[in-house]
Parts: sequence; C-alpha cells; structure tokens
Amino acid sequence: MSIAIQTRQLFQSAAGCPLGRITLAGTIRKSTGSTTGPMRILGSYAIVYLVGGGGRYEDALGRRKEARAGDLLLLFPDIGHWYSPAPGGRWDEIYIVFDGPVFDLWRKRGVLAPDAPIYHLEPLEYWLRRFEEVVAPNLPALERVCRLQSVLSGVFTHYQRNPAAARDEEWLARACELLDAGIGEELYVEDVPRRLGISVETFRKKFARLAGAPPWRYRMTRVIERGCRLVHEGRLTNKEIAAKLGFNDEFHFSRRFKQITGRSPTQFRTLSVPG
Repeated sequence: MSIAIQTRQLFQSAAGCPLGRITLAGTIRKSTGSTTGPMRILGSYAIVYLVGGGGRYEDALGRRKEARAGDLLLLFPDIGHWYSPAPGGRWDEIYIVFDGPVFDLWRKRGVLAPDAPIYHLEPLEYWLRRFEEVVAPNLPALERVCRLQSVLSGVFTHYQRNPAAARDEEWLARACELLDAGIGEELYVEDVPRRLGISVETFRKKFARLAGAPPWRYRMTRVIERGCRLVHEGRLTNKEIAAKLGFNDEFHFSRRFKQITGRSPTQFRTLSVPG
C-alpha cells in the first residue's frame, strides 16, 4: 500500500526588505526527498530540518553524507544537490527558502559555508520551535529575516563550542535516540542509563541539564506527539490509541495528553477537524 506524502505550506511571499526575504516555508511528512535524477539547483538558499527518518545527502562539490533526524541541511543557490531517504524509507521535514544581500554577505565572509552543509541539532523540539517562529504568521518582512539570522547564528554558535560541549551534544543525541525507541512499548527507566554506562540518578540529572526537561517528560512528550498524529488522523478511537501507545486505559492516556498539550484528546480532535 502506498503512503501519501503530506505537505503543509506555512508561508509564501515575494515581499522582502533591504536585508533579504523569506519566500517559502512548509512541512512535509512522509517525504521521499528530492528526485534521484539530475541534481537540482534552487536559485535561492534553503534549510531543510529533518524531524523524523533519515537518508542521504549529496552535492555537486562531491560531498556525500548520511542524514538523520535532527540534521539541518543547508542548501546554496548555485550548488547542485540531491537528498533522499534510504531506499523504501521516508522522512519528515520543515523547510525554509530565503535569499538576499545579508545572506550573500554571510557567505562571502564564510559564515554560510558550502563545505559545511549539515549540522546536527538537538533537542528536536527546541530547534523545530525556533524554525517555526521564523515563519509565524503576520510578521513584517524585516522581523522575519532578523529571526532567521538569529536562528542561524544560534546554529553556528552551537557548533563553535568547546570539545566538552560537543561531547555533551553527542551524549544527549544518543540518550534521546534510546528514549525515542519503541514508542508504545514499556520502557524501564534503568535500561537507558545502563546502556549509557552511568547510574540512574546521574543520567536523570545530566539529561535534565542538557535537554531542559527530565527524561520521563521527554519520553512522554514523544509518546503524546505520536498520540497527536493518531488523533488528528481520526481513524482510531481514544481507547484504541491508548492501547497502541502502551497506556493502561484511555483515562490515563487522556490525563497525560492534557498534561502535555493543554487539551484533552477529544478537544484536540475537534480542533483538528477542518471546518
């Protein structure tokens, strides 16, 4: 059975400001990536942030890299590129297309560098929220461009930290990967720190410091994110979703759902219905 690609346009405009402009933004779920034919050239800069799945990236400069959830792909207006999930796979992404003199200057000064096309950014929720803020509705063009500059500055600063911070980032990415595994299956809290070779208490404190939330909250947020998608799709009842996600009953699911989202599954389902 084929899986339909789900696209959502977040922003589109030809308007700009003296610094530049953001022309297009959106999200794609179940993406198959760019074509496997000739490499494409956009004519603008673009960023693609992967929030699910993984695959490969190649460009006309001969760079070939693996890409996974949490990776930011930086695309240049005059460099052919190609990216795609692994054969038979899919990924979820948010993308932003932009151009203008301020970004050309960044490139000239080496801030935007074609030899560094991929940046890994964790936690996913934090960086996804930062990118969504860039394309929030009803922003003046100048503020939108400034927000993008601020986010990109954060990305590059993130990568210029000391080696200890880089090791912390790798540790957090591994911890998140373990906590993300097996949504809907029971996860014993001791399993993750044991696989990381540390005590439960050390793991709890370190994770909370680096991620900004305790591991149980991170894990539950991931579970409820999956619940939001299932509620939005509308094919399963709350009871069926609760069972699929490993809750004892729909009341426990509803309580956790409201704790994370601020709404009950029923309220969320009503808001998700096109009207």
